[in-house]
Parts: sequence; structure tokens; C-alpha cells
Amino acid sequence: MSTLLVLLPTGPVSGALEFTYIVSPDGRSLATSGRGPATLLPQVGGPGGEVVGVVPAEALSWHRIDWPRGVAAGTPRLRAALEGLLEEQLLDDPDALHFAVEPGARPGAPAWVAVCDRAWIKSVLHILEAAGRAPHRLVPEVAPGSPPLLLAVQGPEPGGADTRPWLIARGTSGLVRLPLEAPALELLPQLDEDTLLLAEPAVSAQAEALLQRHAVLQPAGQRWLQASQSRWDLAQFDLLRSGRTRLLKAVASAFTLLRSPAWRPARWAAVGVLLAHLVGLNAWAWAERRALEARRGAIQDTLTRNFPQVKVVIDAPLQMAREVAALRQATGAPAPGDLEALLGALAPLAGDQPAREIRYDNQSLRLRGLGWTATQLQAATPALQSQGIRATLDGETLVLRAEGTP
Repeated sequence: MSTLLVLLPTGPVSGALEFTYIVSPDGRSLATSGRGPATLLPQVGGPGGEVVGVVPAEALSWHRIDWPRGVAAGTPRLRAALEGLLEEQLLDDPDALHFAVEPGARPGAPAWVAVCDRAWIKSVLHILEAAGRAPHRLVPEVAPGSPPLLLAVQGPEPGGADTRPWLIARGTSGLVRLPLEAPALELLPQLDEDTLLLAEPAVSAQAEALLQRHAVLQPAGQRWLQASQSRWDLAQFDLLRSGRTRLLKAVASAFTLLRSPAWRPARWAAVGVLLAHLVGLNAWAWAERRALEARRGAIQDTLTRNFPQVKVVIDAPLQMAREVAALRQATGAPAPGDLEALLGALAPLAGDQPAREIRYDNQSLRLRGLGWTATQLQAATPALQSQGIRATLDGETLVLRAEGTP
């Protein structure tokens, strides 16, 4: 269940592009990190292994919209609607931009839309795909939301130039990315005193001195790992190549969600339920096996007790039936299916109506002309069944058979 997180580099895209990456063995902790070309990025293997592309904060702009009613998610109509809604807010031509709507958004409700350069993100993804490291998901490094948060990071200048300290303010009203300098603080939104400040180790001292509050250290890799556990996926619209890709992405997203720390109690509960069922099924099977052996032993005991001449028991019911038949033949007693037994059982129930035709074929007795109705048959059935005889009507013919005969 290893995860490879790859930060998509901003700036000019070329074949010599290098990627910063981290590897997590379980989606919660960091194992290794490094930087190199796409072809030298680590491979993730094993069930549930995935590649997650992290889109830097400086590559995204965020816009709040009211999702138009009657426009379904992921359709070309939604893309066209977004272009119309955001046209006045964007500095670039909408055709040159890629849009992604926040997860869980519904038509008719407010939603966040992430916007980035379409040519840039497609070029970077093409390099990763060519190297066999195509991301299963694309997540924003930081997304708007709650609780409010301050992030002090070391990031590139616009256009991918040298890095410098930056301050990112996150809240429900959006994201603000400013240079970590005193003049820029005037542009920050109003923040509570208890707003958490997270800082990369290289800029933590500067952030604490400038903002006059304690900073909690958070390496960049830890921030990316936290971002990978969100529900965001920026690969929407034309970045979804096919229905198969969407299915694979959905499966990967579900697997990632289920293995997240928040689902750990549910996973343990599921394991507990499976173990309880396994133990219960084994106990039930053991009890059923013991009961079956007890019944089999009782039948064998009945056979050997009533017929001592049987020394070897192979099929107790069959052997008992043969011994009873032999005993009946030796004593002259009629069998339940014999003519005398069938006529004797019917005589008290037949009434005064004589039968016009009687046929017997060693298995069944057929009497025609008695004039029985279904009501009379139902009334006589209990008495016949008590003697081991089954009665049915075939038209106006009454058919009697011994129980157990076809």
C-alpha cells in the first residue's frame, strides 16, 4: 500500500524536468524522499500502491461560484458553464485554463473551483505518463477550507525561479499567498489569535519573529502527505482520458480513503467482525458435525441392536430396510405397499360407493368410480398418512401409494 507523492514543478517544461518526491509505505508516514527526472522516480508496488501528483499552491488560483442547476458533474456543459461564470474573474483566456470543482459539490450550491494553466499541467503529466509514473490522483498542495491556517513555506518565485519564503493564509474565504515579509502582512485577512501557524524548518524562525506567534514545524513532505488524504482530485474534464481511467481512479480513491487514519477504527472493527464470524462458523460446523455423528451412531445402534446378525455397518438405513423386508417375508406380514395393506387402509374410509375399476402394479393401487372429491380426499389424508400411505386424485381415479415410493 505504498504511495509515491510527486510535486509537479512549475516553470518551463522540458525533457530535463526534475521532480521532488516522497514515498510513504502506508499513506501516513514518510519513508524516503528525493529529487530527479521522471524516469528515475521510485516505482510503487503491492496492492493499493498509487502515485499522487501534488499541484503546488503557486500554480493554482481559487474561485467561488454558485454551481448552475441542471448541469451534471464532469460534463462538457459544466465546463462551458464554468468558463462563462469565471470569464470576468480570470486574467487568461478560459480555453487556456484547466478547471476542477471541489469534491461533494452539488448543482445549485456554492462550490470552489481550482484553476491552473492547462498546457502546463498536461505537459507535466505527459512526462510522468511516458515514464510509467502516471498519477492516479491530482491533489492541491493547499485548498481553501477550515479551520483557518497559516503556512510558512519555502517556494519558488513566479515562473519557477529561485525559491524564497512565502506565507499562505488558508480559510473558508479562500487562499492568500504572500511573501514572508513585513509589508505583505497588511494584505492578510483578519485572523484569530489561536490560528495555527505551520512552518517548514528553514523558515520557522523568520515566521515566528514576523508574526509574533509560535510555529509548529511541518516539513514539506508532511504537508503533501496530508494533502494526499483529502478528497480532492484535480484530474477532471479533459484530464480524464476514458471511462476505464475514471473507474480506476474511483477505485484508487476509495482504497486511499479506506486506508486513511480516520478509517482505522472501522478497519479494526471489520477485522473483528470477520474473525467473530469465522469463529462462529467453525463452532457451528463443529456442533453440526457432532450432531450428525450422534444421529448416525444412533441409527447404527438401532440396526445392530434389532438385527444382531449384521456385523458390518456400511449404509445403516439401506441395510435396515433390507432386514425388515426379509423379516416380513419370513413371517408373511404384508408390506405397506402390498395390495392387502392398501385395501385394508382404504376400507373404513371408502363409504358405500363401489369402485368400477381396480388396478394394482406392485407400487400403487388405482381405484376408479369411487366418486371422491378433493374435500373427501383432504378429510381422509390424515388417517391414511398415519398408516404410511399417500393418497392423490388423478381425475376421477383415486391413487394410493406407500410413503417413499415414487
